[in-house]
This record gives sequence, structure tokens and C-alpha cells, in this order.
Amino acid sequence: MTRNKGKRRGRESRSAVWLYGRHAVAAALANPARGRVRFLAENEAAAAFADHTPEIVERAALQQILPDGAVHQGLALLAEPLPRAGIDSLLTAAEGRRRAAVVVLDRVQDPQNAGAVLRSAAALGALGMVIPDRHAPPETGALAKAASGALERVPVIRVANLARALSAMKAGGFWCVGFDADSETELSRDALPDRCALVLGAEGGGLRRLTSETCDLLLRIPMARGTASLNVSAAAAIALYAHANPG
Repeated sequence: MTRNKGKRRGRESRSAVWLYGRHAVAAALANPARGRVRFLAENEAAAAFADHTPEIVERAALQQILPDGAVHQGLALLAEPLPRAGIDSLLTAAEGRRRAAVVVLDRVQDPQNAGAVLRSAAALGALGMVIPDRHAPPETGALAKAASGALERVPVIRVANLARALSAMKAGGFWCVGFDADSETELSRDALPDRCALVLGAEGGGLRRLTSETCDLLLRIPMARGTASLNVSAAAAIALYAHANPG
């Protein structure tokens, strides 16, 4: 077994999390802000990561430490949580930009959905994703796997109070645009302001009342008659695309 010559932190930190899967692990290893504790790889998967000197292990060792059913592709990285950032960092990142978008999720608790939203946010140039401390998925291997590397590229801002966070973004020059299937106004490419926070709620429940009331305007995504409501990750991708490609 090869010793890991990366950034070890002595004993495995309780706050550290196991990331797995090729894209999630590769992005974490390339992120200087991500502290590395331990890197494990099956022999075949290790060849592409030789510069990071992984510990060579058998598949059974990975299956023992990772969740049941984890699609690890022969790779697992025990990593420290990313540094926390605040709303101010998003406002700073928006300075000098004519158009800027942030995704805000209101009590979206499924890590697969949140991870898929992060992938769209990375692909379509969003500055970050804002979620509440409570009723939101923690930073786990499942979230990182679903995000396919985007967790390392798109800042995730966790806030104690979502309505206050929206108010802070409004004070910083952002319009808060909520998505509500019952809104009379349809989303269009010219409906979105240059700087906006795209606010989406959980499937079924939608936006909470206070979140909705804090938004500057509410839009609905036009759909064919009889179509069921969109998955939140699909709705986020449509909203982000509309903002990134104005009419």
C-alpha cells in the first residue's frame, strides 16, 4: 500500500467528508481551497491520479467506508469542508459585471436535486448558490457526486435566514425573482433583470410565504397543458439559461 504524501491532518477529522466518483474527486484535488486528509484508489483508477499518490486499496475497502450503492468509480477522497462564505462575497463577485445571476433554493433537501442545480449553475455562469442552514442538504459525497465537480467551482452560501439574505442581495443591487407555478407572468428572456437572484422552492411545497413575499417579482415557467410540474433542477436550468441568453 502506497502512503499518501498529500495534505494529511493527523487523525481523520470528524468534520471531514468522503467524496467519491471521478469528477467529484478530480475537482476536489484541483481545488486549492479543499484540504485533503486521505486519498484512496483502486489500482486501475489510480493511474490517472499518480501525481496525487493515492493509497492503493481493494474495492471492498471502498465499499466498507462509503454509503451503500455509492458509484465511486474506484476513487474516494476524505476531504475537509470548504471554507464558508457569505452574501458579501457574491456581491463582490458581481462588481463590474453587467449581468449576474445567483441561484437560491428554498428548502430543497434532496442532494441529487441540489447537486444537479450546481451543475447547471457552473455550466451557465452563476456566481453562486444560496441555501438555508436548515432544511438543505449538507456537504456530502452524494451532493458532490451529483454536482459532478461543480461543488468545487460554484460557491455554496449557507444562511441562517433566507429572507434576510434576499434582502441583503436586493440592497446590493440584485432583483429577487421567485418561481411560482401560479404566477400570472410567464418567464421570458426579457423578463429577467441584469442582476437577479433566481429563487426556487421544493417540489410540491414551492416557495415559503415569507420567501415569496420578499421577492420583487414572481414568474412561472410556461409548459404544455397537462404537463406535471418540473423538477427543481430542470426549472433552475431553464431559468439560468434564460438569464444567460437574454432576448
